[in-house]
Amino acid sequence: MKNLVCPISDQRINEQVTRFNAFFAIAVIVSAFVFNSIFLLVFLMADFFIRAFTEIKFSPLSFMSHYLSNTLNLPVKMIDKAPKVFAARLGFLMTIVIAVLFILELQLASVVVAGMLIFFAGLEFVFAICAGCMIYNYLIHPFYKK
Repeated sequence: MKNLVCPISDQRINEQVTRFNAFFAIAVIVSAFVFNSIFLLVFLMADFFIRAFTEIKFSPLSFMSHYLSNTLNLPVKMIDKAPKVFAARLGFLMTIVIAVLFILELQLASVVVAGMLIFFAGLEFVFAICAGCMIYNYLIHPFYKK
């Protein structure tokens, strides 16, 4: 894991908030399938879009994550924001795929993609492992021209 190359930036973010973001993403995905709700998938898609492509300080889920982290008085651990933005972009793309498959009533395919997103978010929430860094390292970085 020490040899992974991740995108970097000068912006920092609290790791506790990113871990709660992952937990809430899992909860929204599971709820979307339990309640058969495209609305929840669109909500998650919008949340990922805000985190990935805008300068807005908080998305709805990151606001709740920030609030929960502060309420629980968890220690602040600042980490690089760029890998989390890249991961949010991957989450956005995966949520689009899940929603399209869900709308087309391709249930098994949507559950498989959702399972992958839940797995990645679970790695972040439980172990603070950023799957986005692994994907970036093997799929993006080799094609990046210096």
